Parts: sequence; C-alpha cells; structure tokens
Amino acid sequence: MIEIKDLHKSYKVGKSSLHVLKGININIEGGELVAIMGSSGSGKSTLLNILGMLDVADKGSYTLDGVPIKDLDETKAAKYRNKFLGFVFQSFNLINYKTALENVALPLYYQRISRKVRQKTAMEYLEKVGLAEWAVHLPSELSGGQKQRIAIARALAAQPKVLLADEPTGALDSTTSYEVMQLIQEINDEGKTILVVTHETDIANMCKRIVLLKDGVIIEDKKVTQVRASEHV
Repeated sequence: MIEIKDLHKSYKVGKSSLHVLKGININIEGGELVAIMGSSGSGKSTLLNILGMLDVADKGSYTLDGVPIKDLDETKAAKYRNKFLGFVFQSFNLINYKTALENVALPLYYQRISRKVRQKTAMEYLEKVGLAEWAVHLPSELSGGQKQRIAIARALAAQPKVLLADEPTGALDSTTSYEVMQLIQEINDEGKTILVVTHETDIANMCKRIVLLKDGVIIEDKKVTQVRASEHV
C-alpha cells in the first residue's frame, strides 16, 4: 500500500540546513495498523506530512497504492489526497459553525457528490462511530471524545485507502483515548490501513507494528502483540 525508499528531507534554517529525514525506507501493507513514534525533532511529523502530500521530499520515492507520488502541483496533490487519504488530527479540525453531519459530509462535497447522497453517507458514518443522535449538534456542544469520533467519521466518509492519524488521542484523557483507539482498532479490523503518530507507549501498543524514529532515521521497526483497547474501556 505504501512504499518509501531512501527518503530525505531538509529545511533551511537561517543560513544553515537542517537534515530532518535521512534515508527513510519503509513498506506498509494494506490492512496494517502502524504506530510511528519518536521524540520531538525525530522527523515523525515531517514523514507524516510527506505521506499526506502536504510536503515533498528532497530525494527518494513514495508510492501509494501503486501510484508514484511525485511532481504534484497543489491541484493534483489535493485530488490525490481526496482520493487516497483520510486525516485525523489532535485538534479535531472541525468547522465550528457546521453541525456534526455537515462536518462529516464535507469531503464528499469536494468530490462533487450530490447533497442527498452526502447526507445519507454522512449519517451512515455517524452511526458507525455511535453518534447518529448528535447529527445536528455543533462542535461546541460535543465532548473531546465525541469531536474526535466525528473527525474519524469525516475521514472515513470519502472511503480513503489510508487513514493518517496525527496524535489522535493527544488532547484526550486516558479513558476517552482508549475509546477512540477501540474505534480505530475496529476500523482496522475491517481492513483499513491506518498510521497513528503518537508519543504515548500505551497507544502505540494498541497498534500491530511500531516504527521508532530518532534523529531522522528509523532505529526500530517491529511487529507487536496488539493490546485491545476494549480491555481498558
């Protein structure tokens, strides 16, 4: 599903250059649930931005579902993101003046799907995350855990190939974090490929594979015995 070869990325800092990614090689198969870990400055956010087509590498190759991701202008990058990727963020990134249903339906609007189909699909995904009864509520009327469930429903509504979750539990308490990870595990059980960036070991252990970055290189890549979040909910 994802194939990264010899990926390098540097940024200009004043007159000097900061080499953030230093030859990353990683393959992720369809249906995997992978945690990407690393301390601040390890390169995990830069790697996620490249995977999400929000940034481009200086060197190396990135192939997603058999499609080489290269030489993308913003229009093409946006098209590919909409086709291939769903995003979940620590800060939820919901639109405050839109209802839960409208937030979930938003990616379908950009796919030029009719309003009737958008609403039907959005409601199906709200049901999937257990929040159908909150469809007409605004984000300000929802708890943090509910907001993240809405964000997950929104990410899934466009039926992406890969779900990229950037610190999805970072703004949540432990109990709510485990509830969100239970939902992520259930989505993965259905075959969805999911990458979770996290600095929390207990969250990483709820994935099936942990990739550890340090100073721009992968220092460990191992499969783990998955801890089921339902044991802690």
